[in-house]
Amino acid sequence: MRIGILGTGNVGKAVGHAAAAAGHDVVFGSRTPEAPHEGIELPVVGVREAAAHGELVVNATGGNASLGLPDALGDALDDTVLLDIAIDLTPDLGLVHQDASLAEQLQRALPRAKVVKSLCTMDSVVMAHPEKTLSGPSSVFLSGDDAAAKSVVEDLLADLGWADGTRIDLGGLATARGQEHLALLFIGLATGLGHHTFNLRVVTPE
Repeated sequence: MRIGILGTGNVGKAVGHAAAAAGHDVVFGSRTPEAPHEGIELPVVGVREAAAHGELVVNATGGNASLGLPDALGDALDDTVLLDIAIDLTPDLGLVHQDASLAEQLQRALPRAKVVKSLCTMDSVVMAHPEKTLSGPSSVFLSGDDAAAKSVVEDLLADLGWADGTRIDLGGLATARGQEHLALLFIGLATGLGHHTFNLRVVTPE
Protein backbone atom coordinates (compact mmCIF):
# COMPACT_ATOMS: atom_id res chain seq x y z
CA MET A 1 0.00 0.00 0.00
CA ARG A 2 1.17 3.55 -0.70
CA ILE A 3 1.45 5.54 2.53
CA GLY A 4 2.17 9.24 3.01
CA ILE A 5 3.46 10.32 6.42
CA LEU A 6 2.76 13.96 7.25
CA GLY A 7 5.38 14.94 9.79
CA THR A 8 9.01 14.01 10.30
CA GLY A 9 9.17 13.80 14.12
CA ASN A 10 9.36 10.74 16.35
CA VAL A 11 5.77 9.62 15.65
CA GLY A 12 6.15 9.87 11.89
CA LYS A 13 9.48 8.06 11.94
CA ALA A 14 8.19 5.25 14.16
CA VAL A 15 5.14 4.54 12.00
CA GLY A 16 6.75 5.28 8.64
CA HIS A 17 9.83 3.11 9.03
CA ALA A 18 7.84 0.22 10.51
CA ALA A 19 5.34 0.42 7.65
CA ALA A 20 8.16 0.41 5.11
CA ALA A 21 9.77 -2.58 6.82
CA ALA A 22 6.41 -4.37 6.44
CA GLY A 23 6.58 -3.82 2.68
CA HIS A 24 4.56 -0.63 2.18
CA ASP A 25 5.60 2.16 -0.20
CA VAL A 26 6.22 5.07 2.20
CA VAL A 27 7.18 8.70 1.67
CA PHE A 28 7.40 11.48 4.24
CA GLY A 29 5.85 14.91 3.81
CA SER A 30 7.50 18.03 5.19
CA ARG A 31 6.98 21.77 4.87
CA THR A 32 10.76 21.94 4.30
CA PRO A 33 11.55 18.82 2.25
CA GLU A 34 14.89 20.23 1.13
CA ALA A 35 16.18 20.49 4.72
CA PRO A 36 18.13 17.66 6.42
CA HIS A 37 15.81 15.19 8.20
CA GLU A 38 17.82 13.27 10.74
CA GLY A 39 16.93 9.62 11.18
CA ILE A 40 14.74 9.35 8.07
CA GLU A 41 15.90 6.80 5.52
CA LEU A 42 13.00 7.21 3.09
CA PRO A 43 12.06 9.90 0.55
CA VAL A 44 10.98 13.28 1.95
CA VAL A 45 8.74 15.42 -0.27
CA GLY A 46 6.33 18.31 0.22
CA VAL A 47 3.22 17.68 2.32
CA ARG A 48 0.83 17.90 -0.62
CA GLU A 49 2.96 15.50 -2.66
CA ALA A 50 3.05 13.04 0.24
CA ALA A 51 -0.72 13.27 0.64
CA ALA A 52 -1.25 12.68 -3.08
CA HIS A 53 1.10 9.65 -2.91
CA GLY A 54 -0.83 7.87 -0.18
CA GLU A 55 -3.73 5.47 -0.38
CA LEU A 56 -3.46 5.95 3.37
CA VAL A 57 -2.11 9.20 4.82
CA VAL A 58 -0.88 9.49 8.41
CA ASN A 59 -1.23 12.77 10.29
CA ALA A 60 1.86 12.72 12.48
CA THR A 61 2.18 16.51 12.68
CA GLY A 62 2.20 18.35 15.96
CA GLY A 63 -1.39 18.79 17.08
CA ASN A 64 -1.25 22.58 16.86
CA ALA A 65 -0.29 22.28 13.18
CA SER A 66 -2.98 19.77 12.22
CA LEU A 67 -5.82 22.20 11.55
CA GLY A 68 -3.62 23.92 8.97
CA LEU A 69 -3.58 20.75 6.87
CA PRO A 70 -6.83 21.42 4.97
CA ASP A 71 -5.44 24.69 3.60
CA ALA A 72 -2.10 23.07 2.77
CA LEU A 73 -3.55 19.97 1.11
CA GLY A 74 -6.70 21.16 -0.64
CA ASP A 75 -8.36 18.18 -2.35
CA ALA A 76 -5.32 15.87 -2.08
CA LEU A 77 -7.08 13.82 0.61
CA ASP A 78 -10.35 13.33 -1.26
CA ASP A 79 -11.45 9.68 -0.94
CA THR A 80 -8.29 8.91 1.06
CA VAL A 81 -7.99 7.27 4.48
CA LEU A 82 -6.46 9.72 6.97
CA LEU A 83 -5.03 8.09 10.08
CA ASP A 84 -4.93 10.87 12.67
CA ILE A 85 -2.44 10.31 15.52
CA ALA A 86 -2.11 13.93 16.64
CA ILE A 87 -2.99 15.36 20.07
CA ASP A 88 -3.29 19.13 20.51
CA LEU A 89 -2.08 20.30 23.94
CA THR A 90 -1.79 23.74 25.53
CA PRO A 91 1.61 24.94 26.83
CA ASP A 92 0.62 23.72 30.32
CA LEU A 93 -0.35 20.28 28.92
CA GLY A 94 -4.11 20.67 28.88
CA LEU A 95 -6.30 19.53 26.00
CA VAL A 96 -7.04 22.21 23.40
CA HIS A 97 -10.01 20.31 21.94
CA GLN A 98 -12.23 19.26 24.84
CA ASP A 99 -15.76 19.19 23.40
CA ALA A 100 -14.97 17.94 19.90
CA SER A 101 -11.84 15.97 19.13
CA LEU A 102 -9.13 17.11 16.77
CA ALA A 103 -10.07 14.12 14.59
CA GLU A 104 -13.68 15.33 14.30
CA GLN A 105 -12.52 18.81 13.39
CA LEU A 106 -10.26 17.42 10.68
CA GLN A 107 -13.18 15.39 9.32
CA ARG A 108 -15.37 18.51 9.16
CA ALA A 109 -12.62 20.44 7.39
CA LEU A 110 -11.89 17.53 5.02
CA PRO A 111 -15.37 16.10 4.37
CA ARG A 112 -14.23 13.84 1.52
CA ALA A 113 -11.41 12.28 3.54
CA LYS A 114 -12.03 9.20 5.69
CA VAL A 115 -10.61 10.06 9.10
CA VAL A 116 -9.68 7.31 11.57
CA LYS A 117 -8.18 8.01 15.00
CA SER A 118 -5.66 5.56 16.42
CA LEU A 119 -2.22 5.21 18.07
CA CYS A 120 -2.64 8.47 20.02
CA THR A 121 -2.81 6.86 23.47
CA MET A 122 0.86 5.88 23.69
CA ASP A 123 4.38 7.14 23.12
CA SER A 124 6.00 6.70 19.72
CA VAL A 125 8.42 4.10 21.11
CA VAL A 126 5.63 1.52 21.44
CA MET A 127 3.57 2.40 18.35
CA ALA A 128 5.27 -0.27 16.26
CA HIS A 129 6.01 -3.79 17.49
CA PRO A 130 5.15 -3.14 21.13
CA GLU A 131 6.04 -6.74 21.91
CA LYS A 132 9.71 -5.80 21.49
CA THR A 133 9.49 -3.12 24.16
CA LEU A 134 6.72 -4.07 26.61
CA SER A 135 6.53 -7.11 28.87
CA GLY A 136 3.06 -8.18 27.75
CA PRO A 137 0.15 -7.40 25.42
CA SER A 138 -1.55 -4.03 25.50
CA SER A 139 -4.39 -2.26 23.68
CA VAL A 140 -4.71 0.07 20.71
CA PHE A 141 -7.99 1.80 19.81
CA LEU A 142 -9.73 2.82 16.58
CA SER A 143 -12.42 5.46 16.05
CA GLY A 144 -14.01 6.31 12.71
CA ASP A 145 -17.27 6.64 10.81
CA ASP A 146 -16.20 4.65 7.73
CA ALA A 147 -15.96 0.89 8.33
CA ALA A 148 -13.80 0.27 5.25
CA ALA A 149 -11.35 2.99 6.31
CA LYS A 150 -11.09 1.47 9.78
CA SER A 151 -10.38 -1.90 8.17
CA VAL A 152 -7.47 -0.35 6.22
CA VAL A 153 -6.05 1.14 9.42
CA GLU A 154 -6.56 -2.12 11.29
CA ASP A 155 -4.59 -3.97 8.61
CA LEU A 156 -1.76 -1.44 9.01
CA LEU A 157 -1.84 -1.90 12.79
CA ALA A 158 -1.51 -5.65 12.28
CA ASP A 159 1.54 -5.01 10.08
CA LEU A 160 2.95 -2.84 12.88
CA GLY A 161 2.74 -5.76 15.28
CA TRP A 162 -0.66 -5.22 16.93
CA ALA A 163 -1.98 -8.77 17.17
CA ASP A 164 -5.58 -9.94 17.11
CA GLY A 165 -7.24 -9.12 20.39
CA THR A 166 -5.15 -6.01 21.01
CA ARG A 167 -7.02 -3.83 18.48
CA ILE A 168 -10.28 -2.42 19.86
CA ASP A 169 -12.84 -0.66 17.63
CA LEU A 170 -14.55 1.98 19.78
CA GLY A 171 -17.16 2.97 17.17
CA GLY A 172 -17.76 6.25 15.37
CA LEU A 173 -15.39 9.18 15.13
CA ALA A 174 -17.02 10.89 18.14
CA THR A 175 -15.30 8.25 20.29
CA ALA A 176 -11.98 9.82 19.33
CA ARG A 177 -12.71 12.28 22.15
CA GLY A 178 -12.09 9.48 24.62
CA GLN A 179 -8.81 8.56 22.95
CA GLU A 180 -7.61 12.15 23.00
CA HIS A 181 -8.66 12.66 26.63
CA LEU A 182 -6.45 9.70 27.57
CA ALA A 183 -3.54 12.08 26.92
CA LEU A 184 -4.20 13.56 30.36
CA LEU A 185 -3.97 10.13 31.99
CA PHE A 186 -0.85 9.39 29.92
CA ILE A 187 0.83 12.56 31.21
CA GLY A 188 -0.05 11.67 34.81
CA LEU A 189 1.25 8.12 34.42
CA ALA A 190 4.45 9.28 32.76
CA THR A 191 5.04 11.70 35.62
CA GLY A 192 4.39 9.02 38.21
CA LEU A 193 6.50 6.36 36.48
CA GLY A 194 9.27 8.71 35.48
CA HIS A 195 9.26 7.56 31.84
CA HIS A 196 7.04 7.21 28.75
CA THR A 197 7.65 3.57 27.84
CA PHE A 198 4.34 1.98 28.77
CA ASN A 199 0.86 1.35 27.41
CA LEU A 200 -2.62 0.54 28.68
CA ARG A 201 -4.32 -2.85 28.46
CA VAL A 202 -8.07 -3.44 28.54
CA VAL A 203 -8.78 -6.49 30.73
CA THR A 204 -12.13 -8.28 30.50
CA PRO A 205 -13.61 -11.32 32.31
CA GLU A 206 -12.68 -14.67 30.84
